Amino acid sequence: MFYQTFKEKRHKLHQDFYDTVRDLAKHPVVRQMRLFPQHGDTNCYRHCLNVAFYNYLLCRLLHLDARSAARAAMLHDLFLYDWHTHAAQTGEHFHGLTHPRTAYENARKHFHLNPTEKDVILTHMWPVTPLAIPHTPEGWITIFSDKYCGACETGHRRKLPRHRNTANHRKGNHLS
Repeated sequence: MFYQTFKEKRHKLHQDFYDTVRDLAKHPVVRQMRLFPQHGDTNCYRHCLNVAFYNYLLCRLLHLDARSAARAAMLHDLFLYDWHTHAAQTGEHFHGLTHPRTAYENARKHFHLNPTEKDVILTHMWPVTPLAIPHTPEGWITIFSDKYCGACETGHRRKLPRHRNTANHRKGNHLS
C-alpha cells in the first residue's frame, strides 16, 4: 500500500513537471539544443531538462515558485552553439561569462519571461560571474541544480534518471 501511494505520488510529480515545461521542451528553438554537446555524453537539451526537473523538485519541496524555476532552467543554456569549439571558431574565449546573457537574449525573443525566470537565466553561473548574484531563492536553487547535474553528467558519478512522462512515452510522445 505504501509503495503504491509513493509510486502514484512520484508519477503525479513527474506529470506535473512535464505539464510545466512541455511547451518549452517541444519548441523548435529549444529542441535545437539537442544538436550541441554539453557535459560528457549529455547534450544541452538533456542537461537543461535535468536541471529543470531538479529545480522543480527542490522548489516544490521548499514551497518556492517551482513553475518559474523549472521553466527558466529549461532555457538557462539556450545559447545554441557548441561551447567546446566556440572559441576556436569565433575567437570568443569567455563562454562561461557570456552565455547567460546569450541564453537570456535568445529566450526572450521566443518566450515571455517573468522576473524570476529572467533572474534565474542571467545569474545561473554565479560565482563564475561574481557580479551576477541571484536575487531570488529560485536563482540559488538553480545554481545548485546546475552544478549538481553538470558534475553528474561530466563525472558519471551518478547516472541521472531519464525524465519521461511514462503515459506519453508509451504513445511515443515523450520529451526527450
